[in-house]
Amino acid sequence: MTGNYLTLLEESLRRKLQVMEEIQKYNMRQQEIFQSGEVDIDKFDEYVSEKGVLIDKLTALDSGFEKLYAKVSEELQGSREQYADQIRTLQGLVTQVTDRSVDIQAQEARNKKLVEDFFRRERDGIKIGRKSTKAAIGYYKTMSKTAVVAPQFMDSKK
Repeated sequence: MTGNYLTLLEESLRRKLQVMEEIQKYNMRQQEIFQSGEVDIDKFDEYVSEKGVLIDKLTALDSGFEKLYAKVSEELQGSREQYADQIRTLQGLVTQVTDRSVDIQAQEARNKKLVEDFFRRERDGIKIGRKSTKAAIGYYKTMSKTAVVAPQFMDSKK
């Protein structure tokens, strides 16, 4: 029975690696969006949504793995040698999951910076637009006042 549980743990880790690989692909697509000349926010939002579904799958896999591991770890206490090969395989998969997790975190950090830079540039563009509009309005007001020449001489004898 323990062997079956270990096989299930292995399958769970392999599925987790596949989901993490998909997340990495979406991270790369998001990065490409912000590194291209034209930023497609709708496409970015679509990728965020699709990545959210993958993250939910990953969370479910984590939860299932932890429950199954808790059950198996008690049974393994006395018979580790019998399942040594499967345990080594699991350890290797856990290492791969950890490495991929670190890679994903690095990708997320880079993408966060790209997004922040994009929105900062957009905000700065809006500020410049506001300043230009304000300057144009100020110029218009100033010029419209100069077009009206106030009377220079008034006949005060009336």
